[in-house]
Amino acid sequence: MEAQVTEARPRDREATRERILQAARTLFGEQGYERVTVRMIAAAAEANVALVGRYFGSKAGLFGAVLQGEPTFSALFDGDKEGLPRRLAEYAAERMEHPPDSPILRALERSAGHPEVQSVARERLLTAVLNPLAEHLEGPDAYTRARMATAFFLGIGATRRRLGPQPPTAADVDRLTAVFEACLAE
Repeated sequence: MEAQVTEARPRDREATRERILQAARTLFGEQGYERVTVRMIAAAAEANVALVGRYFGSKAGLFGAVLQGEPTFSALFDGDKEGLPRRLAEYAAERMEHPPDSPILRALERSAGHPEVQSVARERLLTAVLNPLAEHLEGPDAYTRARMATAFFLGIGATRRRLGPQPPTAADVDRLTAVFEACLAE
């Protein structure tokens, strides 16, 4: 009797890592950070639960990796520097009425107070918003000016969450522009 030779499927680390990321993105987006477990993510990705730890370190590390794939507002930096306050104001005005389009960013908003998410949220804020804005500015105290604009921008989201969406007016955009101009001025 001849032995049957079967070829084992080669392990593709990157494909497994990507399946875990996609499963996490879906589950976090649907259920939020708190309700999702590492076991749920591993099962959805058809991966061993230990691989989540190996590739991402922890559930919070995996959430951070998912956040890295989310859009940022770096496109607002395109165009003339003088127009930046207006572009920020228009973007902020849109957020007065509509939460972010991304289910992951909405999950981040809902879970920002969770102890495991706080450091991930801080890192995301620094790398996706504050540092790029500071690097885009010229002159003294760029980081401080970027921090003021970021604080103001975050306040708009907090207000929307507490008071509900409000459709912005043209006058709102003008006022927001003036605030961003004051925050970003040298």
